[in-house]
Amino acid sequence: MNPSISAKLAQLSDRLIEVNQLLCTEEATRDMDSFRKLNRERAELEPVVELYQSWQACGADIATAQQMADEDAEMREFAEAEIIEAQNKIAELETELQKQLLPKDPNDERGVFLEVRAGTGGDEASLFAGDLFRMYARYAEQKRWQVEVISESPGEMGGYKEIIARIAGQGAYSVLKFESGAHRVQRVPVTEAQGRVHTSACTVAIMPEVDEVDDVVLNPADLRIDTFRASGAGGQHINKTDSAVRITHLPTGVVVECQDGRSQHQNKAQAMRVLCARIKDAQVRAQNANTAAARKSLVGSGDRSERIRTYNFPQGRVTDHRINLTLYKMDAIMDGDISELTSALMTEHQAEQLAAMAEDSI
Repeated sequence: MNPSISAKLAQLSDRLIEVNQLLCTEEATRDMDSFRKLNRERAELEPVVELYQSWQACGADIATAQQMADEDAEMREFAEAEIIEAQNKIAELETELQKQLLPKDPNDERGVFLEVRAGTGGDEASLFAGDLFRMYARYAEQKRWQVEVISESPGEMGGYKEIIARIAGQGAYSVLKFESGAHRVQRVPVTEAQGRVHTSACTVAIMPEVDEVDDVVLNPADLRIDTFRASGAGGQHINKTDSAVRITHLPTGVVVECQDGRSQHQNKAQAMRVLCARIKDAQVRAQNANTAAARKSLVGSGDRSERIRTYNFPQGRVTDHRINLTLYKMDAIMDGDISELTSALMTEHQAEQLAAMAEDSI
């Protein structure tokens, strides 16, 4: 193992001991914020340190077996087999440790805001937007994440022109962040009388939740807040009062509407959360622009205009163009079974990070 990596792992091991000691102090139990931070740090450190301890144990086993082979001819064959087994295990542990030491996205453990918008294709694009939202909602249900619709604009034939939802669940962003981009569908629309295959598209945006609105500094003078009467179903109250809220961030032109809540106060709070998430997302993208240009990730930049996936219904296949993965399980995927796709994207992202780490160490 690289000496610098070994030294870093030793430091992490010492830090875990320190964190465990701090958690036992009266000061930590009195300060709940500090207590929660220490607990989160311990949860991050424990799996890395456990792997490091296993790696150290394998090294000790090799030394013991080597001594046995040198001193006892009768046990040499057995000892050599033990050495080979331990060496193989060490190689596996070192690969896993490298993955654990990869730079972590600070947003990975957050929930997300999911935005699905119909693109080219008219009514068919709106219908596909509805299919995509259902796919993500079913996947979230399987993961026991909570889905809360923030805003929706129904299509004339069904589906959505646009729908925004909050998905609350630990680690939701780490799994779904690679879904941002343009999703293309090829199928015969229900409105097509002659059975011809049409191509339509939708855009998906995945943005991490901010802890608090205060995480993003907004000048009140930069905001225009309009109220209006909500449209569509919702009961007497939602349709007879100006409860819907539209917030415009004047410097960037970002506009957020929310009308699904029962009160203007509730809608304003929800709209502010989505606005902050969008602005923070834009800031992060701007900060990462130079890095992305120098070393573009194999899983794509996540740019919303980038075509990332094609859903070909006549052939029953789904193709992710970033990693050249094609699956012939259309029905299962549209019913929320996207784990194979998300896992492959995460694995490819880790491989790219490992390659970058190897380049940097040369």
